[in-house]
Amino acid sequence: MTNRKNVGLILTGGGARAAYQAGVLDAVSAILREHGWAPKRNPFDIICGTSAGAINATALACRADNFSEGVDHLLQVWKHFSVEHVYRADSLGVLRSGARWLSLLSFGWLLRQWHAHPPSSLLDNTPLVTLLHRSLDLKGLDAALTNGSLKALAVTASSYSTGLHTTFYQSAHEIQSWTRSQRRAIRDQIGVEHLLASSAIPFIFPAVPIYCEGQREYFGDGSMRQLAPISPAIHLGASKVLVVGAGRMMQPPMDVPLFPHYPSLAQIAGHALSSIFLDGLAVDIERLERINHTLSFLTEEQREHTPLKPIEMLIISPSEQIDDIAIRHIRSLPKSIRALLGGIGATELRGAALASYLLFESGYTCELIQMGQKDTYARREDVVNFFADQVSND
Repeated sequence: MTNRKNVGLILTGGGARAAYQAGVLDAVSAILREHGWAPKRNPFDIICGTSAGAINATALACRADNFSEGVDHLLQVWKHFSVEHVYRADSLGVLRSGARWLSLLSFGWLLRQWHAHPPSSLLDNTPLVTLLHRSLDLKGLDAALTNGSLKALAVTASSYSTGLHTTFYQSAHEIQSWTRSQRRAIRDQIGVEHLLASSAIPFIFPAVPIYCEGQREYFGDGSMRQLAPISPAIHLGASKVLVVGAGRMMQPPMDVPLFPHYPSLAQIAGHALSSIFLDGLAVDIERLERINHTLSFLTEEQREHTPLKPIEMLIISPSEQIDDIAIRHIRSLPKSIRALLGGIGATELRGAALASYLLFESGYTCELIQMGQKDTYARREDVVNFFADQVSND
């Protein structure tokens, strides 16, 4: 296994859009097996995830000693999703969270009885807690780190208490934590609370308390204030990374429908979430490409005197607009959720971006899985080249 580089996997945020990642990973697994890769062998030394991507990352890490089985498990979960697995969709649950929250926004000055215990989010995601406890084998994560199937797992969250973007990581060996402007890393035992925090979409799901260095801090979605999404994998030792996005990136400007009316609350929220989930990754990719380009002009001796190092990247992201797919599946949502989202304009075309993050329904997630598979098979040669040194040293 000489000259083998550590390979990192970056799974980004995006709520229900993260079903796309399961399709990409399934196709990667199939392509590698076609080229003689042992089905059980994990091709990723370091796995990093944010938001829903953190949940996918941890699910894979827990089964790192049998990669194809881990991918299949991920596929089965996403193929049979319904919103009831993630948040309460019954009328009572919606009334107690969403309707109450919207009412407080509108008439809070009249509703003094809620001032002591205000609703904390639009949706109640307690079903997700049950799903995570049932689906994740965190003892398997410990075993994978011990037996060498995995070197490190990292999940990210954003602290409402301190304003710092925080990477929690668990590693097989001691790795020095790092601190950068507005971000920090903390070595910790990854648990369900870290995943709930990382995937707590602002306003949609409640913040989660985690004790950090003896202080209780409240955390929300890790995509917020994420200035360098690829950075954790590099700090943990990756020399090459596969990045799986949750939205179209680096594409030329397209003709999009213009909405002449004042934007709905859902349109504004969808725009904000897209900025949170997509923009940081695109900027970080551009930054790494510039660094790689600059380093290509240096001699080997000059490179040894700089802390920078070239990072090989393979980026796979959706080839179609996910908002367009979401609008076709809006009616699969429970009636109570459609009513709640309809009240803020999320069931209209211009508000579909918000719905695309909350559509945990099998028809929608299966279509995203199929797109992930199709997009990855279209990059078959790139995938083979990316893993070429691992295959040749196998």
